Amino acid sequence: MDVKRGNDETLAACAARITGAYSRGESIAPLTDEHPDLTVADAYAIADLVRQERENAGERVIGWKIGFTNRTIWDQYGVRAPIWGPMYDTTTRPLAQPGDDLRAGEWSLVGLTEPQIEAEIAFRFSAVPRVGADERALLEAIDGVSHSFEIVRCPYPGWTFRPADTMAAAGLHGGLATGAWFAVSEADRDEWARSLGDFSIEIRSDDGTQGTGTGADVLGGPLSALRHFVEESARVHGHVIVRPGDIVTTGTVPRAYPIRPGQHWETRVHGLPLPGLSLHAV
Repeated sequence: MDVKRGNDETLAACAARITGAYSRGESIAPLTDEHPDLTVADAYAIADLVRQERENAGERVIGWKIGFTNRTIWDQYGVRAPIWGPMYDTTTRPLAQPGDDLRAGEWSLVGLTEPQIEAEIAFRFSAVPRVGADERALLEAIDGVSHSFEIVRCPYPGWTFRPADTMAAAGLHGGLATGAWFAVSEADRDEWARSLGDFSIEIRSDDGTQGTGTGADVLGGPLSALRHFVEESARVHGHVIVRPGDIVTTGTVPRAYPIRPGQHWETRVHGLPLPGLSLHAV
């Protein structure tokens, strides 16, 4: 049966499957196995129902994650464009505070199906961004930049899906561990704009996994990924969805790696005034 926007009963059933899989920490077959014609509009309508259910349960949206911005991994997952999904006060917390000597912290993987770790750049908004703004102009709505870890999860076995499945699954967000926030002022916006286009991040685990990615891998840079998100999400939802105070994380700079309890992960950032992070998975 084709899923058409406006078929509320079918969309609600799909949302219930996603919500149930996430709440129980279980895997399900991709929605497109049963609904191969699932559209982008359908998928984000399902994700909105998932969000509404979580908000009804008392969770609060505090921002948005952008996924699949790193073009070097598109072939691996069979995607050709970024996705997005909400983040919550229950899934997002600081891993470090300004002035910490040791940026280490534990992060629980309990209930996350097939989790992976991503090293990202996040932005904090002080104003609603404007559709059509270029990368430099977007910085005028931003008051903070942070290096972060996102933990993503997949309800579909083996990370096998079609793009619409990931949109419906609310962007596959599991958690966001933010590092220290560094201010963006009017005086240093030009420097941030320059450096955010020319940096790299190394990531490694204590069992030998390691990788490196550059800011250019993320749609040409995190600000470019942010611009794409602002414009595309406004087109899909009919309005700008970012609000003052929101955090937006812009996708993994190195590739994503499977993470399991007991591992220790560290990063180093080159070309940005952001410290590396350290995370212990439990």
